[in-house]
Amino acid sequence: MKDGMKVVLVVAVGENGVIGRDGQLPWRLKSDLRHFRALTLDKPVVMGRKTFESIGKALDRRTNIVITRDPKFAAEGVDAAASLDAALDLARKDCVRRGTDEIMVIGGGGVFADCMPFADRLEITHVHASPAGDVYFPSIDPAAWRAVKHEERAAGPGDDASFSVVTYLRR
Repeated sequence: MKDGMKVVLVVAVGENGVIGRDGQLPWRLKSDLRHFRALTLDKPVVMGRKTFESIGKALDRRTNIVITRDPKFAAEGVDAAASLDAALDLARKDCVRRGTDEIMVIGGGGVFADCMPFADRLEITHVHASPAGDVYFPSIDPAAWRAVKHEERAAGPGDDASFSVVTYLRR
């Protein structure tokens, strides 16, 4: 973003590109949820309505901004935005208030696809599994992105699979 704010996409992706199934995550990764919390804490998080509904509540210590076309949508601890542009505008204002320069985009598939062309960084958990699913993450173009950090993690207690945590920066 030209205003110095960075748009960061945060997602766990299966080897087959799957990120969701029937409105839920297609795996259980307790270790990755801790990583997700650490990445997003004290920052604005932007998500679509279906992603919010799959979480079920506002995430604590984060400004929750939900994109929805439903003008009647309301949820405790959530700022509703009628469009991606409106959501990013709310997130920019929140960044200034919080003293951060990162807007964390956390799903779903359509929001990720819309943000991919101007995202600055990808925080991807590559799940070493190929579950069935109905929501996919856009492919990561190696001509546009370079991996700058890669960490393998074995499946721990509460994890359905091992995974890699990879940070990508736009080339």
